[in-house]
Amino acid sequence: MEKNKYSIWIKIVSVIIPLVVAVLFTVRIPNVEPLSFLPPIYATINALTAVLLVVALKAIKSGKRLLHERLMKTCIALSLVFLVMYIAYHMTSDPTPFGGEGAIAYVYYFILISHILLSIVLIPLVLTSYVRAIQKEFDPHKKISKITFPIWLYVAVTGVIVYLMISPYYT
Repeated sequence: MEKNKYSIWIKIVSVIIPLVVAVLFTVRIPNVEPLSFLPPIYATINALTAVLLVVALKAIKSGKRLLHERLMKTCIALSLVFLVMYIAYHMTSDPTPFGGEGAIAYVYYFILISHILLSIVLIPLVLTSYVRAIQKEFDPHKKISKITFPIWLYVAVTGVIVYLMISPYYT
């Protein structure tokens, strides 16, 4: 029964988060100074998350389960902080169009779109990996984590790349 309860909550949260983010993207808080200092901070959070994911993988491969657990919880917390900052920035700032042209624009949009789509796919993967770990179901945890890890790492790294590519066009 408890496993089913988690499964239902994972599905609900995995649908609600992208929907809420999409809705909040349409909201602009009036008469508020844009939070233009946030993008480099949340890009740094993405970079830190990427590094900690790799360190966490090395930790578990070295048998350091407690360190791995703490690092993964830190990665989840950083992802939540990123999400809050990202939403806050977009609720106070107009979208920044990418100013690059030609092949670099195709590269940028490919990275951006794959980053966004995989960040949505990532939500249930992270939640399922986490639940399996806290329930001490380590074989299923390991199995799904082999899918979750590369996607999470890609999302974290491409978040930094997207920031670096769009940052010259911030106003």
